[in-house]
Amino acid sequence: MTWIHDRALTIALMLMFAVSLAGHYVAGFREYNESQQQHHQPQITIAEYAGTGHWWESVFENWESEFLQMAVFVLLTTVLVQRGSPESRRAHSKELVDADPRDFADRPNVPWPVRRGGWILKIYENSLGLAFVLLFLISWAGHAWGGYFDFASDQVEHGSARPAFKDYLLSSRFWFESFQNWQSEFVSIAAMVWLAVYLRQRHSPESKPVHAAHDDHD
Repeated sequence: MTWIHDRALTIALMLMFAVSLAGHYVAGFREYNESQQQHHQPQITIAEYAGTGHWWESVFENWESEFLQMAVFVLLTTVLVQRGSPESRRAHSKELVDADPRDFADRPNVPWPVRRGGWILKIYENSLGLAFVLLFLISWAGHAWGGYFDFASDQVEHGSARPAFKDYLLSSRFWFESFQNWQSEFVSIAAMVWLAVYLRQRHSPESKPVHAAHDDHD
């Protein structure tokens, strides 16, 4: 029980993810077959739906925007500030995260890359941002791949020639799908950063103490 308690936030979020993904799959399957019926095309089984571009495009399109949000948030907060926001570093001051890890290489229990140093440490000290950038690129590629097959299927069903992959990448449909998700992520980050200056949520580490002044960092 202690192990579960100490990891409850991740466990709860992953359970919510699993339930949402299952609901997404079932709803997507039904929506796909409804579209097939309207276009007088054969319907598919729920297992066959997993092989459609419709499913994979919808999954990766959303993951892409979320990982982009986190990558941008992690990287921008290394150089930009918002006075009074707990989501930002303090203006005109040094933070603990600014400490050079090489000064702590001899301490016990530090991560192995800190003890190793060199290029391994250079990668490790930027690994969080790099991980989110990599996840964004993988999701972007998945969106492009799944979206292409869904786009190509639509074109063929409407009597057009099967398009090339680059036709989809250059299409307004692909970029409409991308920008509609990206803009929502950027505005949600901005809302979180700015609203946290003036509003509070007691017991949440994402909020300042309820009694803190608006200009205080924490």
